[in-house]
Amino acid sequence: MALDHSTDTSLSRRAMKAELLDAETELSLAYSWRDDRDERALHRLVTAYMRLAISMASKYRRYGAPMNDLIQEAGLGLMKAADKFDPDRGVRFSTYAVWWIKASIQDYVMRNWSMVRTGSTSSQKSLFFNMRRVQAKLEREALGRGETLDKHQLHQLVAMEVGVPLRDVQMMDGRLSGSDFSLNATQSVDEEGREWIDTIEDDGVQAAEAVEADHDRETLRLWLAEAMSDLNDRETLIVTERKLRDAPRTLESLGQELGLSKERVRQLEAAAFKKMRRHLESQGVEAVALLH
Repeated sequence: MALDHSTDTSLSRRAMKAELLDAETELSLAYSWRDDRDERALHRLVTAYMRLAISMASKYRRYGAPMNDLIQEAGLGLMKAADKFDPDRGVRFSTYAVWWIKASIQDYVMRNWSMVRTGSTSSQKSLFFNMRRVQAKLEREALGRGETLDKHQLHQLVAMEVGVPLRDVQMMDGRLSGSDFSLNATQSVDEEGREWIDTIEDDGVQAAEAVEADHDRETLRLWLAEAMSDLNDRETLIVTERKLRDAPRTLESLGQELGLSKERVRQLEAAAFKKMRRHLESQGVEAVALLH
């Protein structure tokens, strides 16, 4: 089989020497693999159509991927096709395999086109592999009518032609027009220039925000301490255990500890909150938000 690390030349040479299967032999091999999992039949079927996989792989060389890698991906697509092929459907294996080979190659090209993933939906694939061709055709047609299309008009026409949203066309055009570069590259030819990475906003907590948050937490702590100073010991216990613990206790567990019913503990909790709210409101604090 041609799924090793041989060069593309040797893969092509071996594929060209493979047998040509007639429809009856092809069908027999497909049944042997599907029904009996005969690996020799699978090997023979796949090897016979490796020339088809190599031919399709060669059509994607312009995307910059190594030919050997494209052939390997085409071979993987061929293997998937052989594994999923149903000989009872009455179609030739080569016809069925074309789709799987093409899908495997296209997925590989899109994965390796850029460090930024281009996308894998059907509309994005269609744009990636057809956008430049469709653009050229539309521009030729416009010139034939004596018109000149600006970028926005061209994007709109491409979206209509391919049947995808305009925003997808705009995004793909930007991806295909650009290229990856290092974030450590300088913004100017001067070696002392600022690196691009320095322009990326730090999404972490800024110093001013951290200081403000610490101040707010301390203020909140003081307000709560003052409000709880009006509570008796039992109310303080209930509020602390119910609202100030990482794992709040249940009304039932507090009732068992205090020798009270769940309903009575709930009433005491509500009364404690009412006291705290009155105290905070007397100090001009928004109690509803604080005691939520």
